[in-house]
Amino acid sequence: MNTDSTAAMDSAATARAQAGKYLTFKLESEEFGLEILKVQEIIKMMDITRVPRTPEFVRGVINLRGKVIPVIELRQKFQMQTKATTDKTCVIVVQVAHGDGRVTMGIIVDEVSEVLDIHGEQIEPAPEFGTTVDTEFILGMGKVAKKVIMLLDVDKVLSGTELGGMARMGKAA
Repeated sequence: MNTDSTAAMDSAATARAQAGKYLTFKLESEEFGLEILKVQEIIKMMDITRVPRTPEFVRGVINLRGKVIPVIELRQKFQMQTKATTDKTCVIVVQVAHGDGRVTMGIIVDEVSEVLDIHGEQIEPAPEFGTTVDTEFILGMGKVAKKVIMLLDVDKVLSGTELGGMARMGKAA
C-alpha cells in the first residue's frame, strides 16, 4: 500500500470518528460547530464580573446557580472585531478537558443556530495554511447543504496555560 492511500484511509477514519451531533453557532457570518457532548447548556447573556490582569479575550466570570465560571469572548480569542451584544448573543457553557479533570467555562457567541447531525463523509480535514497558522483547534470542516461549518475542538481552543488560568480563576472566585 502506498503512502497516499494510507493517508486517505487515515483521513476517512478520522472523519468517521468526528461524525456526530454538533451545536452550530455564528460569529459574524461564519458558522462554527461544537460537539454536543461538550455542551452543558446555553444561557442568555448576563452580568459578567471583569477579573483584573486577565487576557483581553477573557470577559470575566459569572455566577451560574451558585458556581462561578470563567467566560471568554470567542470573537476576541479568534482575533475578530468585537461587536455590541444583541438579544441573540448568548453564552454556551462547555466542559473542557484540562489535565486529568474538566473545567466548566462559558463562551460568548453571536447567535446559536441549530443542532446538526454531521456524517463522516461530510467532514474534511482542516486545510493546511503553513507552519505559522495554528489550526490545531479545528477538528475538521463540515460540509452541510451548501455551507461549510468549522468544527471546533473546544479542548484545544485555549492553550494549556490559558486553561490552567481559567481553572484557577473559577476556583479563586
